Amino acid sequence: MNYKNVTVAGSGVLGYQIAFQTAFHGFNVTVYDINDAVLEKAKAKFDTMCDVFKRDLNATQEQLDVTRQNLSYTSDLAEAVKAADLLIEAVPENPKIKIEFYHKLAKVAPKKTVFVTNSSTLLPSQFAEATGRPTQFLALHFANNIWVHNTAEIMGHATTDPENFKDVVAFAKAIGMLALPLHKEQPGYILNSLLVPLLTAATNLLVNEVADVQTIDKTWIKATGAPVGPFGILDVVGITTAYNINKIAVEKTNDPLKIKTVKYLKEHFIDKNKLGVATGEGFYKYPNPAFMEPDFLK
Repeated sequence: MNYKNVTVAGSGVLGYQIAFQTAFHGFNVTVYDINDAVLEKAKAKFDTMCDVFKRDLNATQEQLDVTRQNLSYTSDLAEAVKAADLLIEAVPENPKIKIEFYHKLAKVAPKKTVFVTNSSTLLPSQFAEATGRPTQFLALHFANNIWVHNTAEIMGHATTDPENFKDVVAFAKAIGMLALPLHKEQPGYILNSLLVPLLTAATNLLVNEVADVQTIDKTWIKATGAPVGPFGILDVVGITTAYNINKIAVEKTNDPLKIKTVKYLKEHFIDKNKLGVATGEGFYKYPNPAFMEPDFLK
């Protein structure tokens, strides 16, 4: 694995975390996004990340100063990838947006650049052709809050070069991740194959008015010993992600329950900018959600 220069495309919920984590571990990182205004927001998030890394990882100011020096920013895609050994795509979870991005990327990226997608629900084979370099394309999926939930699922497709797969596994380890290689394509990888059914079941219970948010979460926390319930998890994941996943499902199946879920999430959360932890409110209010209160389970 000879990666030195890494480009992260997309500075949203996971993109900025991936960029900071990679820069913290000594790689040169270029953060790309659609315009300079979005990139300015990313820079502000990196200020917050410095505080978080001090708190959770005991990072020194010297380490964080070097991390900031390892980060650069541009809204010019050709400029962003001109020296890239690895491109990590973290653009919105929408197949059309991703395909359009890969078509643009393929025209400007050097031949050496390996592409990986951080998609949480979509398969690399869906985009392999659009990349123009299917043997150099695979998935590298991170969990949210990657500095503490440091998992990296690596999943190739039928024509991914095994050497590129090995290199991405090595890269994941080099940035402090627990590397989790998958032997074949699987929608949802390992984590979301386990997690999405839980979150879907919880949302169905809520939308069908079987029980309220706190009762559902209390059930899961008390009965399983989990530290947080499904709606607390959804707030971290981001309600926009849940909304988009359900919206795509509606387009495919026209399932009445999915339609009801999309409508519910849009009216109660999306339209009100209650998107989870990132906006300070989702199913709970932050920074002090009810499930963290001592008497939540009483």
